[in-house]
Amino acid sequence: MSTPAAARLDFFERHLTLWVLACMGAGLAVGRLWPEFTARLSALEFGRGSHVNAPIAILIWLMVAPMMLRIDFSALAEVWRRPAGIGVTLFVNWVVKPFSMALLAWLCLRVVAADGLGWISVAAAREYTAGLIILAAAPCTAMVFVWSQLTDGDPAYTLAQVALNDLIMVFAFAPLVALLVGVSGVVVPGAVLVTSVVVFIVVPLVTGAAGRLLLVRWRGEEWLARRFLPACRPVTLGALLATLVLIFAFQAENLLRNWTAVLLIAAPILIQVYLNSGLAYLLMRRFRVPHAIAAPGALIGASNFFELAVAVAITLFGPSSGAALATIVGVLVEVPVMLSVCRACVASRGWYARGAPSSP
Repeated sequence: MSTPAAARLDFFERHLTLWVLACMGAGLAVGRLWPEFTARLSALEFGRGSHVNAPIAILIWLMVAPMMLRIDFSALAEVWRRPAGIGVTLFVNWVVKPFSMALLAWLCLRVVAADGLGWISVAAAREYTAGLIILAAAPCTAMVFVWSQLTDGDPAYTLAQVALNDLIMVFAFAPLVALLVGVSGVVVPGAVLVTSVVVFIVVPLVTGAAGRLLLVRWRGEEWLARRFLPACRPVTLGALLATLVLIFAFQAENLLRNWTAVLLIAAPILIQVYLNSGLAYLLMRRFRVPHAIAAPGALIGASNFFELAVAVAITLFGPSSGAALATIVGVLVEVPVMLSVCRACVASRGWYARGAPSSP
């Protein structure tokens, strides 16, 4: 790839880390300056005791639904033409990634930071671990298309991987989170977790699939891709920024009191990203998967659906919880780290081609 990675990103994506930091600052200011207003917003729920924050849920829908419109589930037929690539991706996403994150979080936060050095309490370590597990159990869906473009990935196959992951998430996300978070010592209310899956996965997925079908029949696929989806982009980005401001406002006291915890939480995230992307990339090469499939596959295996993770953590544990804080750290870390993985995949293309085909 002759063009630097950052040049292929639009203005917002190129400076996403800066926007996240700006939202963090704005949210902290709102939380500190208007605590009563923030508390009232935090208390707004869909029904008493549902733990689903209404403003966050609405913003998540505005953010996720247009992403779901991009997914053509008929692209799943592409999976069976080249099964090795999807097999590696699914293995890393659903077997290695959540379990390795649970192990890394336990080692870094519980064994080292809590029991060994006494920097945080055992209870805090458990909540941070729960948040990191939720983060790792939700494979990325939106930014994957950006990562694929940056590595000259096969767009049809990337679409198939995203579509299949979304379908698996509907059935596997809740049981996986309940199992691993339960093992970490945190009790997860089953009804609340199922509600989270329905609200933040099933509803946007069904809405997006139905909306895509209707819009394609009405105006055609080219109009959807060239006109409607670009028109939705400001709404999606605005919802993302507003969500971040609210999240950081709800987390203001937690963040200001526990700024050292942010650094501790970032450690297992960084290790996990490089571990899983490297493992997927090497396995793809071992099975002679073309680079145009292997590079985005490695990135899908490492990145997270942080919008969903933040929403579920807030729903399960509350907006000011340690679990929510852990998912927010994932937002801060995601973009710069994934860009470094993109550059590594591109820089190693020649080495990769010597052990696997260079094109599908």
